[in-house]
Amino acid sequence: MRTQSNPSPAVVAPLAESAPYTASEAVHEGAHASALRPDAQLARFARDALIDEARLTPKPALVDARGSGAHVDLDLAIMLRSAHALEPTFAALARASSGARPGTALRTDLARIGRAGEAAMMRATAGSNAHRGAIWIVGLLVAGAAIVHTPAVDDSAYAHATRIGETAAHIARFDDLLAQPARSNGERMRERYNVGGARGEAQNGFPHVLRVGLPALHDARARGDDEAAARVDALLAIMASLDDTCVLHRAGLAGREAAQAGAQRVRDAGGIATRAGRHAFDALERALLALNASPGGAADLLAATLFIDRLVQHRIGGRTVSWNN
Repeated sequence: MRTQSNPSPAVVAPLAESAPYTASEAVHEGAHASALRPDAQLARFARDALIDEARLTPKPALVDARGSGAHVDLDLAIMLRSAHALEPTFAALARASSGARPGTALRTDLARIGRAGEAAMMRATAGSNAHRGAIWIVGLLVAGAAIVHTPAVDDSAYAHATRIGETAAHIARFDDLLAQPARSNGERMRERYNVGGARGEAQNGFPHVLRVGLPALHDARARGDDEAAARVDALLAIMASLDDTCVLHRAGLAGREAAQAGAQRVRDAGGIATRAGRHAFDALERALLALNASPGGAADLLAATLFIDRLVQHRIGGRTVSWNN
């Protein structure tokens, strides 16, 4: 296992290089994506969101370019193999949803595709769970985006993203007729701590994507932070309020408190791009590593945030991008 190394508190170490992502870049990138079929285009955006989340560095106690964080069975190469292996699954989810209406039949079909995708992920990672939560979270948003394909004439970025999220949430509220009793770690934590988990996040309309992650990402860009810092700050905003079942599974309520309070301290200090914010980030990471707690649920929601950000900027073209209602 590769270990995380915390930067010296005496300096603000540079974040991993990442060019700013602007609306004009989305249009240029979209020219290439538009050459793909709609299902392949959505799958490419979803795959790239998983890759961008995995490569983002630094992330507290998560796999990144520095090492494996709190994980013993994952590293960056495994995360990237998983992301590539899931691209056909996202394409299949988009094809199944295009022209369909939310309902039990669609929910059951998407679940079947998702289970096949999970098996493909496990083959690619030699049995490590790299993206089970992301298959559900990002996969549902891919389905919602396949149904809500064209923005309304006067849609803002927020309005179009909200329609995608509401459609995906509608799907998530139906039953999967082929579901077996779920005893995943996430489901056990949902029951034990009475939290929503990934299921609640989806059924409630993805609040940590639409009302937390995307506004934080936009605000950080607006104040001039580079793209890597903006994405880290979006992750921290999600962590600060999320009842992360991955953290609860590994470290219980003490882990949740460390994650939420520590992430908020980074935000209160001005974000990771500031000297005080980087000190607070280092303290957050040390606390999570000491508890063996990895905020994997927040990482999945960051990937969903990046998916929606890129997709919507591409779809609304040269119009003003705002994540405010």
